[in-house]
Amino acid sequence: MQNQAKQRLVVLREEINFHLHRYHVLDEPVISDNKFDELFDELLSIEGRNPDLIIPESPSQRVGAPPLSQFDKVLHLKPMLSLEKSTTETDLSDWIQRCEARLGSDDKLSFVCEPKIDGVAVSLMYRDGVLEKAATRGDGETGENITNNIRTLKSVPLSITREKCPPLLEVRGEVYMEKSKFELFNTKALNMGEKPLVNPRNAAAGSLRQLDSKITANRPLTMFCYSLGALAGPWKPLEHKEVMDQFAVWGFRINPLIRTVQNIDQIMAYLTEVASSRPQLDYEIDGVVIKVNELDHQLALGEITRRPRWAIAYKYPSEEVMSQVLDITFQVGRTGAITPVAKLEPTFVGGVTVSNATLHNMDEIGRLDVRKGDFVFIQRAGDVIPKVASVLYSRRPKTAEKIELPLHCPSCGFDIDISGDEAVVRCSNAPLRCPAQTKEGLKHFVSRLALDIDGLGDKLIDQLVDLGLVSKPSEFFELTLDDLVSLERMGKKSSEKLLNSIGQSKNTTFSRFVYALGIREVGEATAKALAQKYSTIQEIAMATSEELELVPDIGPIVAGHIVRYFSDQVNLDMLDQLILFGVEWPAPSNDQSSKPLEGESWVITGTLEGISRKDAKEALEALGAKVTSSVSAKTSKLVAGSSPGSKLSKAQSLGVEIVNQEELYRILSLVK
Repeated sequence: MQNQAKQRLVVLREEINFHLHRYHVLDEPVISDNKFDELFDELLSIEGRNPDLIIPESPSQRVGAPPLSQFDKVLHLKPMLSLEKSTTETDLSDWIQRCEARLGSDDKLSFVCEPKIDGVAVSLMYRDGVLEKAATRGDGETGENITNNIRTLKSVPLSITREKCPPLLEVRGEVYMEKSKFELFNTKALNMGEKPLVNPRNAAAGSLRQLDSKITANRPLTMFCYSLGALAGPWKPLEHKEVMDQFAVWGFRINPLIRTVQNIDQIMAYLTEVASSRPQLDYEIDGVVIKVNELDHQLALGEITRRPRWAIAYKYPSEEVMSQVLDITFQVGRTGAITPVAKLEPTFVGGVTVSNATLHNMDEIGRLDVRKGDFVFIQRAGDVIPKVASVLYSRRPKTAEKIELPLHCPSCGFDIDISGDEAVVRCSNAPLRCPAQTKEGLKHFVSRLALDIDGLGDKLIDQLVDLGLVSKPSEFFELTLDDLVSLERMGKKSSEKLLNSIGQSKNTTFSRFVYALGIREVGEATAKALAQKYSTIQEIAMATSEELELVPDIGPIVAGHIVRYFSDQVNLDMLDQLILFGVEWPAPSNDQSSKPLEGESWVITGTLEGISRKDAKEALEALGAKVTSSVSAKTSKLVAGSSPGSKLSKAQSLGVEIVNQEELYRILSLVK
């Protein structure tokens, strides 16, 4: 009997997956809903009687799994990068010229264009054709494990034809909610007396971050795939368009508007075409993504901090609506910057209700001549902070008031520093002595790219500071369960969860820790550069301006900010307390056995499987090797991937040892 059940399940799963693909991917159903329900009910019935025959990729497993207590972290095999933005034809032409100049060849580039979906970027990892793991983009390097939630999306294949699928395949895409289904969902919610969703993008993001995947299963989510991530195996695509076509063959949803073009004129024609059809699309877009089509050119172009050089996003003009300025106030940022903010009559724009808009600085107020009481146009695109785009001078009330810069910090009362060439003015008080700077600095300390403490939102930090429970980063690690349960909207379970997150954040990396300190002008890239140059925080603290300027990307101004930060005894005491409370990161080892490649010079050429050349370079450097870009008589070893080019020939002529990919992976396994 069980053999019969097993055989019938194979037939049912294949048939149901076929119809799911026809309905949710191709939008071309070939059977009625009732007939589909009969097939699905039979599947559930047989699996119910034979639970040992249930497999992870069965269609029945899309209904949701038991709720999680929290999401696990997932390290992306290849970083999920952000895109450079453009708004004009000149921007795009300049980008194309930069690509051509960097490649330095006469080969003509082609490009792939597709609408930029306003959704949530995710990564799907398939091993031997079966969906193994799904993750959010997160900070680009580390995301959240949302596998259970992704399994509920009927547009996502749980398995791929195994004889054709690579042993390791990462598919990247955008999860979103169609506008028509968003409206239908909200109509049903209102009829049932439930709270409606705010907008399609927030709905998609909130649905994917449900700890109970049964909730996600009830949300009408779908997905368009847009790129290849990690890859291992015999499949060697040459073009991005080839990748997308193969994804479609494997059953993934690909945007039907994707197109290959040859030059700037065809790109601009595509932008116009998509803009004209935008109102009829059943999904939100905020622009178009343009990518270099040739994958070898993508590899050669590489990336800069968090952005690929081979892709760019063209952003359509932002949506504008009219509102009235009720007041103009001044906010204080973590570096003391005083920013004017327009308080507005609440207005719906870009998918959300906006009641505040930035005015940037006093120069911007002067340029716009905006006053309290004015009617203005508000602009917002995607997640960009709303801003005042223009003023309707013809509707200016007689009572409209000009805005004057305050003489003192609105948070701590210290004098405002208006010296220097910057348009920004700043509070002259020390960061840890100004309440507003304190709050913003604490929010930065726990942010995603810093110590990444999940659950410490802005409002909760405001409460902790206002109640005197936290005034500096080290005091997060002194919080107790009693402290937290006394706060608004914090029960015992959520408090315990937050304490667990705070405890886990103690194990970090040196670059994240440096970034978390919030030193002025020290962003993510500069923090990484400092972490590569110096081994301890004490070494950075003792460095002179001249020594710091030897670090890549650090000039006199940034060096001065770093020196001033470590000259403040308040900051030094706080650093000692953080380390005392157990904040730590892997220490560099002086043991030469941990640097087996010390003194060797390596070169990498060709395409590597399952790892980017950048990641391979960093791993080899961690083992002590010096990785250079050109082969010479001093080169110790050459890593040869597929399509290695002239570097392989030169290395062979010089007698340089050639390392294949299998040997490379064995060597990289030595990285601690």
